[in-house]
Amino acid sequence: MTNKKLLSILFLVFASLGFLDAAYLAAKYYNGTPVECSLLNGCEAVTTSPYAAIGGVSIALLGAIYYFVLLLLGFMYLDSPKRSTLLTLVAITAAGFLASLRFVYLQVFVIKALCGYCLLSALSTTVLFSISIYLWHTRDREEQPGAKV
Repeated sequence: MTNKKLLSILFLVFASLGFLDAAYLAAKYYNGTPVECSLLNGCEAVTTSPYAAIGGVSIALLGAIYYFVLLLLGFMYLDSPKRSTLLTLVAITAAGFLASLRFVYLQVFVIKALCGYCLLSALSTTVLFSISIYLWHTRDREEQPGAKV
């Protein structure tokens, strides 16, 4: 199995993890039930803060859509590794990474509470961004005979 294929599968694993995490948080948000954390005690403070939604739309729902799009693109790339698909993955994961930085900043410095589920999403996005950047920088080397990645 090539590095590209292995990393593409790992990408799908983290996109799935992020999707499940965000979908859980979105369901809790729209059901109006509190999110309980076992490791960190700030989940309810974060998920009920004014920063948990934009214009009435849950950040978690936007996250679930983000991860779902990444899953679709990840499967497309695994099936047929095209440069345009990879570039789209890099762009979307870069935007997600920047958004995650903003959300972590809000948790630490504004809300002053940490949500384990939210941090799991930030970690997933960081891994997805890292994988897409790595695949982008090594895209040509793997296609050349004798190239080491």
